[in-house]
Amino acid sequence: MLRWLIGGGREPQGLAEKSSVQTIGEEQIQNPYTELLVLKGHQDIVRFLVQIDDCRFASAGDDGIIFLWNAQTGEKLYELHGHTHKITAIAPFSSSDGTDEKTDLIITASADRTVIVWDCASGRQVQKVSCFHSTVKCLTVLQRLNVWLSGGSDLCVWNRKLDLLCKTGHLTDAGISALVELPKNCVAAAVGKELIIFRLTASNNGSEGWNVLEVKRLVDHEDNISSLVSVNDLTFVTGSHVGELLVWDALDWTKRASECNFWDSSVHPDVQPEIKLSQSPNETSVQHLTSDEECVFAAVGKGIYVYNLQMKCVIACQRTAHDSSVLHIEKLPNRQLISCSEDGSVRIWELREKQQLPAEPVPTGLL
Repeated sequence: MLRWLIGGGREPQGLAEKSSVQTIGEEQIQNPYTELLVLKGHQDIVRFLVQIDDCRFASAGDDGIIFLWNAQTGEKLYELHGHTHKITAIAPFSSSDGTDEKTDLIITASADRTVIVWDCASGRQVQKVSCFHSTVKCLTVLQRLNVWLSGGSDLCVWNRKLDLLCKTGHLTDAGISALVELPKNCVAAAVGKELIIFRLTASNNGSEGWNVLEVKRLVDHEDNISSLVSVNDLTFVTGSHVGELLVWDALDWTKRASECNFWDSSVHPDVQPEIKLSQSPNETSVQHLTSDEECVFAAVGKGIYVYNLQMKCVIACQRTAHDSSVLHIEKLPNRQLISCSEDGSVRIWELREKQQLPAEPVPTGLL
């Protein structure tokens, strides 16, 4: 039986008395590889993870290869070859043929300006489309509407047969960097510092066509938005390159709360945050967000932070999860997380309770 996760390690001296923050894995200064399970296979930066089911997930990055993994055994199930350049987006693409049987698929986009649908059971290509004029930077599947969206220099709406149904006009040279589904047939798109809310409406002519309309622009971020995540039907969260975390109402798109550098004062609430004259953008950038409807899991610098929206503080962290910036995190069942990084590794973590009475949460400046 593989020992997936670090356990039983000595707590850093004084941390248990100072903070109620739980530990993801074991807090390590040097983060030695011998104390982690590292899933090896990629030959370059690993940028994306996607959960297929409770037992499987996929990873992808700059080597252009998609790996399918067994999350319980660490076994590499398939290597998916088909793209000629780095992977730029990935999303689950499960489908149903109208019966109870579901086909587990994933969809990937690449800098080679193609999109491929893969069968997770066989590792084979199902479909491929090559009509893009620019790189697709993000993908999202709207299961309820039975369509999927691609974001880049414009926003495109597709059916499951990979037919283009409609698209917006050219947005900006930067294009859409992230997408998240919202209620009322809406999506939020990150375009530089702006959040653009789009609404999908069905065509009036009775066909399966759709129209996509811009309905609002939100300009509350101070820097480029790097990640979006839906928390529940009422809330979504955005993160930026300067460490901002904004909480939004998913129905009327108003800002509920904002916080910057939330990880610093939460880890040691009774210690003044270290003042740095110069910080690398990689140290403060919120590279990726995911959620379990109660907490937001944030990849910031080399670390992973679990931020509880009700308590308004970090409740768990692993400040040195990787040797380089963490680029994507994904939840697994049983309080487990997967992460991938610029260091080319994929790692699996567990949230462990500390053997102590919880301290009172300390506010971190949430407005």
